Amino acid sequence: MMIFSTIFGFSNTPIAFLQMGYASIIWYVVAAVLFFLPIGIMMAEYGAAFNQAQGGIYSWIEGAAGPKIAFIGTFMWMASWLTWLVATSSKIWIPLSTFINGSDQTQRWSLFGLNATQTIGILAVFWIIAVTFFASQGINWIAKVSSFGGIMMVILNGAFFLLSFFILFKTGFKTAEPIQGLTTFIHSPNLAFDSPVSMIGFIVFAIFAYAGMETMGGITDSMAQPKRDFPRGILIATAVIAILYALSIFLWGVSANWSQLLDDHDVNLGNVTYIMMHNLGVTFGQQLGLSTTMQTTIGSWFARFVGLDMFIVYVGSFFVLIYSPLKSFVLGTPKNLWPDHIVRLNKQGMPSNAMWYQAGVVIVLILAISFGGASARGFYNILTLMGNVSTALPYLFLVGAYPFFNLNEKIVKPYSFFKHRLSMWLVSGVSFFVLALSVLFTCLDPLLKHHWHDAFWTISGPVVFTLLAILLYRRRQRKMV
Repeated sequence: MMIFSTIFGFSNTPIAFLQMGYASIIWYVVAAVLFFLPIGIMMAEYGAAFNQAQGGIYSWIEGAAGPKIAFIGTFMWMASWLTWLVATSSKIWIPLSTFINGSDQTQRWSLFGLNATQTIGILAVFWIIAVTFFASQGINWIAKVSSFGGIMMVILNGAFFLLSFFILFKTGFKTAEPIQGLTTFIHSPNLAFDSPVSMIGFIVFAIFAYAGMETMGGITDSMAQPKRDFPRGILIATAVIAILYALSIFLWGVSANWSQLLDDHDVNLGNVTYIMMHNLGVTFGQQLGLSTTMQTTIGSWFARFVGLDMFIVYVGSFFVLIYSPLKSFVLGTPKNLWPDHIVRLNKQGMPSNAMWYQAGVVIVLILAISFGGASARGFYNILTLMGNVSTALPYLFLVGAYPFFNLNEKIVKPYSFFKHRLSMWLVSGVSFFVLALSVLFTCLDPLLKHHWHDAFWTISGPVVFTLLAILLYRRRQRKMV
């Protein structure tokens, strides 16, 4: 459930349908086969071999490629998750507002005479403080909350599947989005995704929909039987998530016609989930023969339900991601790099001081963005652009280090999937190529569109984070002399 609630995103499938319709299915399958499954296997082997190491991703890379490469890769990975915390602490209020009001009303919220952006910023600060406090009380808190988020995600998907299959049966197995042979599953109805470059860009998006497996590496030392349960959990999650993604995209077309519902300037990546869920409720009411008013009412409650569910799922993800990446970075890296109070554990075995320092950094960024006026939006965009490539690069480190890990006979490997070197090199090479291609096209996309500002910050993100990591690492080396 922790893997499922951290990785699977219900909103990923309506976004995929918005971008490429049924043609997105094949790219999600490709991403699962060429990225998620190989990464899952590698993470399972890393986790089983280093199950007593608190460092997670750092321990994995260090064991294969050395401490310097491990520190740089982990620092960039940590920076990308800090960006996620800043962004999501504000975005989390959209599904809550949808649950309360039936639609997103956050732009009308106001506290103490503040405007909507400032109000959301204040709420985000209190949210970070609350989550940090409860997460610092121990891994049991995190496991319970994230597991509950996973359960709610299962309930949401179950309701979505049942209603979609009901509509499919009532319509005589005719989908709202017409299927016109194989071309329907190849060509996107969205003109923005009908060129080879844009298709490759969508592969990048599909890959990121499966990202997050490595965050679970930091909790292996808290598991009762990590050598058995961690690989098993990863492989089960890989199969379940890949199948659910593909099936969900298909089922959205049962109730939604792309041209009629989504070919609208008011539909965007932020609200498409609630629009399509509202449409599902309306379509369900139509099949029951209800009045137009009742259809609209059902649609509104469907939007409310997905708002509540997405809020709880965000909560589950937050509890994992506010702790696990930090633990991997601070406790996994050499202790002489940090002051003693940062690596000190509380009574619950949590690095609470480090967690509060992280909260402080995130809060400063939130307040700077919320109260900085128009320039703050530019600052937020810069943070997002800097985190884009930095999110993918740590996977290059992990995949690139894997052959050295696999061939190192000094490392005890309780779990080994690849029995022959040829298959290991083939899978590692293909995964590395796919990741490198995703990073390359993420950088090329703004250049090809002549968005020079976005291109600069997209490329400068990993450069800045790498330089900061090198400076910190050199500081550590000077202290050791």
